[in-house]
Amino acid sequence: MKIYIDAVKKIMEEGNDREGRYGPTRAMFAVPLRFKMKDGFPAMTTKKLAFRSVAAELLWFISGSRDNRELNRLGCHIWDANSNANYWKPKAKYEGDLGRIYGVQWRHWEKPDGTEVDQLKEIIERIKSNPYDRRLIVTAWNPGDLDQMALPPCHMIFQFFVSDGKLSMYMFQRSADMFLGVPFNIASYALLLHIVAQLTNLEADELIMTLGDAHVVHNHFNAVKEQLAREPLPLCKLWLSPDIKSLDDLNTSQFKEPDDIFKILKLEDYQFHPAIKAPMGV
Repeated sequence: MKIYIDAVKKIMEEGNDREGRYGPTRAMFAVPLRFKMKDGFPAMTTKKLAFRSVAAELLWFISGSRDNRELNRLGCHIWDANSNANYWKPKAKYEGDLGRIYGVQWRHWEKPDGTEVDQLKEIIERIKSNPYDRRLIVTAWNPGDLDQMALPPCHMIFQFFVSDGKLSMYMFQRSADMFLGVPFNIASYALLLHIVAQLTNLEADELIMTLGDAHVVHNHFNAVKEQLAREPLPLCKLWLSPDIKSLDDLNTSQFKEPDDIFKILKLEDYQFHPAIKAPMGV
């Protein structure tokens, strides 16, 4: 995770102080990150990654859900503040509704005629049938739906690339909280890359990310300094069940308890320093 650590250091040393939506930040623009999966799964080691929450949220996205209660059932509460935000609650259609967020756009993009596009399912089939297609893209940024979302997409578009039997993914993220959000996003998209690679009989190769507004919130400075003082540990490995052969095999209804997620995917040999807490902005 040296590339992440180096990016955070650079922002802390060279970034511009700016006023943000939830307080002052120190930011840089268009920060690149690249992770080779052969080097290990990019789970943060300088603080503990809440991997079950990472997996739960991603599987929830893949299911196409907009219901925070379903995410809560999986033991994940990272969307609770958005669900209960004063600016959103008058728009919610039911308790826990988050609107037309990521998973809805991935699986239920609405066309002008009222029919839907299942972007994720279509992309998987196109990778199989036409792996060198330059349109292997999924987008969550739907301008017509932004006012129907509890939070507009931060990680907004991703593209796949196939070469020599290997699958890579590029993701653009418009807004990137370097301390709280980005370690989560790195792991989430690395997991998605591995899942799609398995579903298309390819080898997961490289995750490339560009962080648009990459920032450290001022009230995270002490936590960041604590993290930067720690020595990174060896990366872990990801295990995916060989029974995962289609998107249907990832259906969250199969999990009766939150830890049931680990029956189909888990981290092996994960070493980490203790967690570091910091407030999340809404």
